[in-house]
Amino acid sequence: MSFDEIELPLRVGFGSKGGPNFSTEVIVIDSGFERRNQNWAQARRTYDARTGVRSATDAATLLNFFHARAGRARGFRLKDWSDNSSAADNLSSPAFGDQIIGVGDGTTVVFQLAKNYASGAVTHSRTITKPVAGSVTVGVNGAALLSGWSIDTTTGLVTFAVAPASGQNITAGFLFDVPVRFDSDYLSLSAENYAAYQADVPIVEIRI
Repeated sequence: MSFDEIELPLRVGFGSKGGPNFSTEVIVIDSGFERRNQNWAQARRTYDARTGVRSATDAATLLNFFHARAGRARGFRLKDWSDNSSAADNLSSPAFGDQIIGVGDGTTVVFQLAKNYASGAVTHSRTITKPVAGSVTVGVNGAALLSGWSIDTTTGLVTFAVAPASGQNITAGFLFDVPVRFDSDYLSLSAENYAAYQADVPIVEIRI
């Protein structure tokens, strides 16, 4: 699967709207009760960046980007302005203790970045595969670890030089993008006048 480690241009991306989408099969039986089957463990996000195209410059930027991605053929990064940080409020700067990404066992040296969403007794863990370069901080057992680890920003995998000891919490803070593609091979652009444009820009998250 072709993927370009490039972000949808800032102004166009800033206008995107959308959010998580789960797949649930709901069967209503004769008594009126329901049987529900969760098909996906992870949500798949959908977006529409139409409000990010306002001018001829925006339209030209999007045209260049769309041609380079060959429509739906190549994936790319999208900054989801509503959810792009490990911080619980999505506003504070990422800190090494934001998210627990694993527990040491004295052997494992590779851990996947994740963001946890908690409500009541339920926690949903979201795999993060596209952290922003230079934004990742890591902690072990409650202390920041400034060296002895590396991050692959194309997969979200943290690799330690020495395996963390058994029982030690591995934590991380980070900014991240969403891996996406255009959800159409056709880009619809319309010119309201010489300076104002409108566009249909459906975007969908892809599994990495």
